Amino acid sequence: MVSGTPASAEEGGPAPRVSSAAIRHAMSCHGDLAGGPADPVLLIPGSGFNPEVNFDWNYEPAFRARHQGYCTVALPNSGMNDIQVAAEYVVGALRTMHDDAERPVRIVGFSQGGMIGRWALKYWPDTRGIVASVIGLDPSNHGTLTAVPVCAAACALSFWQQRTGSAFLAVLNAGQETYPGISYTQIYTYADEVVTPNVPPAAARSELHTGPGDISNNAVQQVCPGHVAEHLSMGSIDPVGYALVIDALTHDGLASAHRINRSVCPGAPAAPAVASGAA
Repeated sequence: MVSGTPASAEEGGPAPRVSSAAIRHAMSCHGDLAGGPADPVLLIPGSGFNPEVNFDWNYEPAFRARHQGYCTVALPNSGMNDIQVAAEYVVGALRTMHDDAERPVRIVGFSQGGMIGRWALKYWPDTRGIVASVIGLDPSNHGTLTAVPVCAAACALSFWQQRTGSAFLAVLNAGQETYPGISYTQIYTYADEVVTPNVPPAAARSELHTGPGDISNNAVQQVCPGHVAEHLSMGSIDPVGYALVIDALTHDGLASAHRINRSVCPGAPAAPAVASGAA
């Protein structure tokens, strides 16, 4: 069941169903969140992944090499259960990080992990004063047609919620997609076979367009025409996606394809941390 109307900005949002202890257990933090050179990052994995499978061999070593403080959060059942409940883990992680760091938090998420922060911001308004930016890698902001045939017989609840035309997505995207004071960078590939369609001329499923937040929509092919990147590589090793994430983190949360050094285009096989162990 999809929840009702969002709480007002003066309210703290729905009462939590997930304990603080469970949220702390789901989190793993590294580096100096409070005193590091940049705002800390919350890494959120995609559907079917825990943080170790998704990030500990790519973005985590890259962030450590950059002295970037970060935390990961494990979603229940690797993100296959109700996204509304999983979002409570995200809310708790954001609040915990902000309390510990006493500075804004930035979200970097893959697929469902790139979208779920928007549900947190919608239903727990206090998080809007905590989050500085939301950076999504192939985020399922407007769902996917791929999930429609997958769910024709039976599928995981989070797949059902992410399919095109779901009640969950209708509620998520009703009204404004973004909030003031928050930067939203959406990074995706035209060759995405999971979040579909993600190609022009129709609006890509990953993109955001409405609301008072600052928005930057970036296809990796806008940086490197003809670049080949599918869904899983975008959330792990793609060098162009990685370059856009770092550009966003170093420019107030908004990436720009025009700033990316085109040396990432010809033959770079993987993001630097994966290729060499350093960022």
